[in-house]
Amino acid sequence: MLDAELRAAYLERIGAARPERADAAALRLLHERHVLSVPFDTLDFHIPREIFYKDLRVVEKIVHERRGGVCGETNTAFHFLLRSLGFASTMHHGRVWFGDRLYAPYNHFLLSVDIDGQKWVVDVGFGKISRYPLLRDTEEPQRNAHGVFQVRKVDARTYDVFRNGKPQYRFYDDEVDLDVDLDQVVWWMRTSPQSPTLQNMICSRPTEDGWVTLKDDVLTVVSGAGRETGQLAGDAEVLAAYEKWFGFTLERRPTPGPHARTDPSRVMAVDQD
Repeated sequence: MLDAELRAAYLERIGAARPERADAAALRLLHERHVLSVPFDTLDFHIPREIFYKDLRVVEKIVHERRGGVCGETNTAFHFLLRSLGFASTMHHGRVWFGDRLYAPYNHFLLSVDIDGQKWVVDVGFGKISRYPLLRDTEEPQRNAHGVFQVRKVDARTYDVFRNGKPQYRFYDDEVDLDVDLDQVVWWMRTSPQSPTLQNMICSRPTEDGWVTLKDDVLTVVSGAGRETGQLAGDAEVLAAYEKWFGFTLERRPTPGPHARTDPSRVMAVDQD
């Protein structure tokens, strides 16, 4: 559990005040602030460095280093924050859709939060995903600045999340045990040539009116109806872009590992329209 000092620093990191009540309005605000403040990135898989995902070191990376991470990092950290604020948060595992097929089991992690008899899907670690929590038990479209989302029930324990009519991931009611359920997954994600985190070196964050993505040395900035994509000239410009657009500094420029690829069937959701 986060202590008072770390909780306050986390809230400062995402630009949010401590809510008076653990209600739906507070969850919506915290979710939005987290999505807009903490980037989705796979950089540590390419630097490389150890990935922390089940204790407070993942929070310290986001708060003190002002970094982001992949789903197992950002959603776990947010889970710790929500629990410390009194929310009934539960972790679940999912499977990402790549094109028309589901990828390997346990390759996505997300949360649900129970508030006044309603269950909310909470996900701050999946690239182009909803700015706000999604009601789980309705198939009605849920619109926000990041698209039109739907949650469709597959069976008694399984749900699919869609964005603009395209399936994003499938998730399951089963609760994740942080002590045992992620170890093998993280090992596979760090070592397998088939790992999407090794195949894609991405840092991405939504803005108030668009999106910014840095993929190696290619920077794409979407603002309103405009879109600019350009290749940065050298290490200094790449490092400056990380600081300008994502708010953190690195000692040296990360470079894609040997398994990086551009096959569209393997491109992460953050790269897709």
